[in-house]
Amino acid sequence: MSEQKGVTVWFTGLSGAGKTTINDALKLKLEERGVKFEVLDGDIVRTNLTKGLTFSKEDRDTNVRRIGFVCDLLTRNGVIVLVAAISPYKAIREEVREKIGDFVEVYVSAPVEVCEERDVKGLYAKARTGEIKQFTGISDPYEPPTNPEVNCETHKETLEESVNKVIAKMEEMGYLPAAVAA
Repeated sequence: MSEQKGVTVWFTGLSGAGKTTINDALKLKLEERGVKFEVLDGDIVRTNLTKGLTFSKEDRDTNVRRIGFVCDLLTRNGVIVLVAAISPYKAIREEVREKIGDFVEVYVSAPVEVCEERDVKGLYAKARTGEIKQFTGISDPYEPPTNPEVNCETHKETLEESVNKVIAKMEEMGYLPAAVAA
């Protein structure tokens, strides 16, 4: 097998839009193909790598920069990195994209009402009552990407359709060899 080319696949979107769900399904497809990859989920990263950061704009930017730093190391060493992080601010996502270079932005979109319906942790309800401050999409802004490589509208398409869009883009961009039909 030829040397694998690394890339960061960055899933951004509101809480409950489906970032982790698509990421988990994509992970299974990558395992089937036998490629090297790592997963950086925003919730897990906040527990281990960026513990102690708040949800202020400055700390959110620091969080994204730290995730981006790890992505850059892995990507340039031939690893496919899957990131699921709200990363609400466009400028910091662009900064990370520029630094890494090999980057696929996946905008996982769903209306806030749909995200609230999917919210098993009750975070939106807490944000609406003011119990959670600076909650993206309610009391804090989310800046959608202007030109993502992939747009997954999880309220309109199946999980399989979303995953297939990401795989097709990765193949098109040369980060994954085209699948061989069985």
